[in-house]
This record gives sequence, C-alpha cells and structure tokens, in this order.
Amino acid sequence: MGDNHLKYVCFYDCFENYKENRNYFLSATNKVDYIISSLVKNGYKVKIVSPSWTNNKFVRYKGKKHKISENVMLQTFFTIDFGKAKGIKQFVSLIQLFVYLLKNTKKDEPIIVYHSIALILPIILAKKIKKFSLILEVEEIYNHAVQLSVYKKKLEDYIFTLADKFIFSTTYLNETINDSKPYVVVNGVYKKEEKIVHKKDDEKINVVYSGTFDLNKGGALSAIHAAKFLTDIYCLHILGFGSDDEIKEITTEINNIQDNSEATIKFVGLLRGKEYIEYLQSCDIGLSTQYNNARFNDTSFPSKILTYMANGLSVVSSRIKTVEESSVGKYLYYYDNNDPEEIAQTIMSVDLNSKLNTQEILDYLDNEFTQNIFKLLNQ
Repeated sequence: MGDNHLKYVCFYDCFENYKENRNYFLSATNKVDYIISSLVKNGYKVKIVSPSWTNNKFVRYKGKKHKISENVMLQTFFTIDFGKAKGIKQFVSLIQLFVYLLKNTKKDEPIIVYHSIALILPIILAKKIKKFSLILEVEEIYNHAVQLSVYKKKLEDYIFTLADKFIFSTTYLNETINDSKPYVVVNGVYKKEEKIVHKKDDEKINVVYSGTFDLNKGGALSAIHAAKFLTDIYCLHILGFGSDDEIKEITTEINNIQDNSEATIKFVGLLRGKEYIEYLQSCDIGLSTQYNNARFNDTSFPSKILTYMANGLSVVSSRIKTVEESSVGKYLYYYDNNDPEEIAQTIMSVDLNSKLNTQEILDYLDNEFTQNIFKLLNQ
C-alpha cells in the first residue's frame, strides 16, 4: 500500500450487509465515519478492517470487501455461529484479524485502532511481531465504566503504554493515559446538518431531550422533573430509546409531572434519520441532563451535545469536567446540581436572541481537526 493508504481497525459494517447482522455499534461507527472523512480530506485512502462477527444463529458468512466510497474500503472476515458457543465465533474472528495484520502490515506503518477490550490481545500480539505504529482511538477507559477482571484491566493498561499516538475523545483522557506521546482530541462529530425545517411557529420555547431512557444515567428523568418548574411558554419534547420497562417508567413520570406543571411535556419516542433531524431543528434548546456524579462522566463526552449544536440548538448541560473543558465547553449553559428547579432556571436563562451560531462553531472545529489529524499522522 502507498503512503497515502491507512488501515483502520474497528467493529464496523455497512447497511448493504445488514442481513449478516454483524456486531457493531452505531455510535462508534458514526465517530469512525467522521474521522475517516477528515482523513479523506487530507488525501488518504482508508481500508476499514472489521472483525465483526454475526449475531445471527446457526449461520456462516464469507469475509469480503465492500466499497464504501471512492476512497474507503471495508474488509470483513468469515464468521460462523454455533448457537450457544458464543466465544468460538469471537475467537474465530479475532484470530483472522491477527493473521490479517501479520500478513498485511509492515514495520512503522501507521494503523488506527478503535480501543475495544475484545481487540486488545490480537493488536498487542500483532504489534509485538510486526512493529507497526499504533494510533489508538480512545473513547473511554473501560475499567472506569465497568468492572473488569484483573487480567482485562492489566491488558487495557498495557495497550495504553504500547500505543505510539492517540486520538482521544476528551482532554481528560489525555491527562489520565498519555505520557507525552503525540495526540489529538476530537470530542465527537464536528459536522453541521443542512437546514431542513424552521423553528416551530407555536409561540412556545421548545426544549428537547434526546437520548437513552436508562434510569441509572438519569438524563430523561432529570429533564422531565425540571418541567415542573418551567412556565407555560415552554414545551418539553422527550425523544429517545429504552427497554419496555424504561419507556413505561418514563411515560408514567411524564403523566405525573404534567399534572403539576404549567409547561407542556410531549413523549415522542425514537426517531431516526431525516425525521429525527427535522424534529431537532424545529426546537430551540437541547438538554444534556445525565447525572453529573456518574463515574463514566470522567472520561466520556455526551455526543448529543454536538448533535444539538449541529442542528442549530442552544445547549443546557450538567457541569461535567469533560464537557466544560471540551472544545465547545464555553458555548454551553450549565447547572451544577441534579436539582430539577436549578435545571429549569438554567433552561429559562438561555438567551435565544444570542448571535451565537453553533453550526459555525462546528465548521471551525471541523477544519481545525482536519489539520490536526494530518499533523498527527506526519509527526
């Protein structure tokens, strides 16, 4: 491969291959797609190497190459499912990744790897043998998010020391993991959405919460409870996803709060694609209201903040260090405590006549990251 070719190792698949139901997460692939778009702007051709295994039962699929775009190819591997033996199909996929890296990489070649517990061992072994330059994309420290075994924690710590360069989602990750190696920080997808619709013309200030209904993270519940203290010129829209039990809990809570609130609360549920974008653009204020004392907040950045900004909304957020110190931190409105009345006061303090253009901010950050990723690859 030429100097302008890059391999990007991650769990990934494309829509055209949906019948194979391979293992990947949309939030991760959205970030990967964005980083790849910046690499392409810099003249690189990218090959995504995905060891994603099937989630279908009692099947097998061949590995193949997919053309994602003119400058992006996807390589998948053979995958097989035996029913109960889940570990076997994972092992088969990861062994193929290891062999692929042995056959197709060379010394000092830059390889971008999306940090995942499942990928650590084959990446460590392949790097030890082939001595390629490991650029580790770190979205979170898994041992901070979940309780890992002692063995997995040691592996995670080791790959951080083994990496040659980093792509971090927050400055906190750089401060926690990095010991002066080259790095770049990209909080999320710095890409504005084209204007599809105008704001709602209903004489209301429309506030939206979009995201998980996970009761432990508390984002949706915090937004709903805050509505109790909003005035009648506000309308709160609840968008998102959750289990049947979580949806039941959320809708019950909305009904309870609505009886004691001047503001209107609307449960919308899950929207996708263009319908989702249109709904966001019709609102004025976006809420990022998860509990600010959760451990995962130390290292993760809420992607919904950039989604709101991409669609021209002002943003209200709990005061979290990774958010406040981020590239967009100074443009947000914050509350300090998980107190519904304080959240409501922060919402009502948003200056909707401000000349701040959140989409222009993302344009600037996009250009800056495109330059920084080029510098990282060439130092």
